[in-house]
Amino acid sequence: MPNKLPSSTKAQTGRKSPAKPAANFAKAMVQWQRQHGRKDLPWQLENNPYNTPYNTWLSEIMLQQTQVKTVIPYYQRFVAQYPNVNALAKASVDEVLHLWTGLGYYSRARNLHKCAQIISRQYKGKFPQTLEQLEALPGIGRSTAGAILSLSMGISAPILDGNVKRVFCRFHAIDGWSGESKTQKQLWQLAQNCVQALPPKQAGTFNQAMMDLGSGICKRSKPLCQLCPLAPACVAYQNNSQKLYPKSKPKKGIPEKEVFMLLLQKADGSVFLEQRPPQGIWGGLWSLPEFSSAQSLKKYCKTIKGASNPEKLENIKHTFSHFKLHIHPMHCHIQHEPAKISQRQNLWYAIRNKKQPAVGLASPVKKLIEQVSKQ
Repeated sequence: MPNKLPSSTKAQTGRKSPAKPAANFAKAMVQWQRQHGRKDLPWQLENNPYNTPYNTWLSEIMLQQTQVKTVIPYYQRFVAQYPNVNALAKASVDEVLHLWTGLGYYSRARNLHKCAQIISRQYKGKFPQTLEQLEALPGIGRSTAGAILSLSMGISAPILDGNVKRVFCRFHAIDGWSGESKTQKQLWQLAQNCVQALPPKQAGTFNQAMMDLGSGICKRSKPLCQLCPLAPACVAYQNNSQKLYPKSKPKKGIPEKEVFMLLLQKADGSVFLEQRPPQGIWGGLWSLPEFSSAQSLKKYCKTIKGASNPEKLENIKHTFSHFKLHIHPMHCHIQHEPAKISQRQNLWYAIRNKKQPAVGLASPVKKLIEQVSKQ
């Protein structure tokens, strides 16, 4: 490798990296990216050598806590439906949530929609060009703002996603958990030093290199160190301690909850749905009525004239980031629509009607509806 890499020790990680080592590190990554980095992802194929702000923003939001292979088909459907930020701004939140169904972390979709409306209305469809303005928008944090600026505008700004953190933590053998404020500050400083050591238009190449290296070479398990351009100076590699970095988040027991869901179905096949509150799990999505016990669900069904006895369906376990939810679904048939069922916004979802308006469904609910529609 033509650029001499900096040596790294644990002693170095407690202070700002010298300018020369940061420059050597950054230049080596830029060269590696040009030779070996990814250049064929869907959001990289437009307006080369820099992505458009809209495509970069959309892909970065989707990639938060989600793997590339999962994101690609969702991204492709989104840009086909909404090719630019103004088109997305004109959509209804239900249409956006419908396209997002199954991708999870639905607050991302709600913020995506809000952000598009602000950019369309306040910025005339043009993305702001400063960190401060971007970070003020819904759903855009420092790293996403840095990606938009560097990858699509050629403006010098660092990023710090999970892949970048892993590369820095292993290279410098950083002991702290990356979620701690002290460690976060240290990692941001390392990233800032690197982009500042490069011409502004190379910042995006460096940032993409760090993401590509982290996802394809410096992987969580079984890293391919023999292919890594940083290996000669990587502390973790030299000490054969790659498994120790980055440090894991201190473990806490994940609570488990249970809920009983009522799949109420009319003779025409339509299913009763309620819209969930804007905040909380599945915020703004359409879901099934929930009960705390099977007894309360059955008691409710008895109040509906002509309702069948609720039948148990196969249980579903759904894991969120902070708890596990055990869903006990029960299926009840009714002949006629009751006068009043719920105080919430509700609808009868015609599962056999292809012209049914697009609505965002909670993933387990979509699975249950598909299961019933096949019967």
